[in-house]
Amino acid sequence: MVMPNIGAFIAWGLITALFIPTGWLPNEKLAGLVGPMISVLLPVLIGYTGGRLVHGQRGAVVGAVATMGLVIGADVPMFLGAMLIGPLTAYLLKLFDGLVENRIRPGFEMLVDNFSAGIVGGAMAIGGVYGIGPVVEWLTKRAGSGVDWLVDKDLLPLTSVLVEPAKVLFLNNAINHGVLGPLGVAEAAEKGKSILFMIESNPGPGLGLLLAFMLFGPRALRPSVPAAIIVQFLGGIHEIYFPYVLMKPKLILAMIAGGAAGVGTFMITGAGLVATPAPGSIFAYMAVTPKGGYFVVLLGIAISAAVTFAVASVLLGFGRGEPPATEDADGDTAEADTAPTPARQEV
Repeated sequence: MVMPNIGAFIAWGLITALFIPTGWLPNEKLAGLVGPMISVLLPVLIGYTGGRLVHGQRGAVVGAVATMGLVIGADVPMFLGAMLIGPLTAYLLKLFDGLVENRIRPGFEMLVDNFSAGIVGGAMAIGGVYGIGPVVEWLTKRAGSGVDWLVDKDLLPLTSVLVEPAKVLFLNNAINHGVLGPLGVAEAAEKGKSILFMIESNPGPGLGLLLAFMLFGPRALRPSVPAAIIVQFLGGIHEIYFPYVLMKPKLILAMIAGGAAGVGTFMITGAGLVATPAPGSIFAYMAVTPKGGYFVVLLGIAISAAVTFAVASVLLGFGRGEPPATEDADGDTAEADTAPTPARQEV
């Protein structure tokens, strides 16, 4: 639901970075776009997309209508609520359409379709105002309080213990856009930037891991690593390095160490971004870095990459345990057979 709307998030992030009072080109009139986009446009887009995934265009319409019930009067961006109410409303309409299918008299199809969508969407919007909205707002504030507690106790780097293993299980988008992103948006709206955008999306640990693999990993895999580095660090597709970790699960320790080092650096230096860097490439990071914050952001990325590289290199034994590469008859590189040769038996 979030990924198809990343372009809208980037647009909001760029407008925020440029036109807010602390931005590059402060403009009071254009800065007026920031609030409505974050509180109304983005949640409605998420609800619309979620509804469309469940029940096509009709589901998209009722999902957007229902989401409006969440955003009215809410003190926090209703991204999580939109992810719930959009698909739920579309599913209810889908159930109704299934019940009345082939039972509507000819000539009344459009009437039934339009009124059913209006009634279901309107009812769920009212339910969002009095039911789902307050619950989601309470949960969001409690989660935000938990993050504030971690920051106050200087424990935010410990989030890497949970985030990094979940990432390599391909839960990165759920963590970033479903949990950290909404909390970060709320914090950025209040403070102008947020460190929460950087916990999962930091490209440094992935870069450090791939560099270690390029130098000390299995020789048969080393030629593929430079391309993976380009895709991960410059393209922002972190999934490219997940199989390398899954291949040698002990390397998750390197990812945790690098992630924690990066978060710790960001926290100590007061780094933050104005929006979610999506995809998580170095270019996206630079695009949503607030004015005057480039050095500390790059420092955190560099330290996280260095720590991950160092720990991963140790865990890989600096390549000492890897057999030499050999070339087979077809010219393909292969690992040498390291199995011990049986001793010749004397007769």
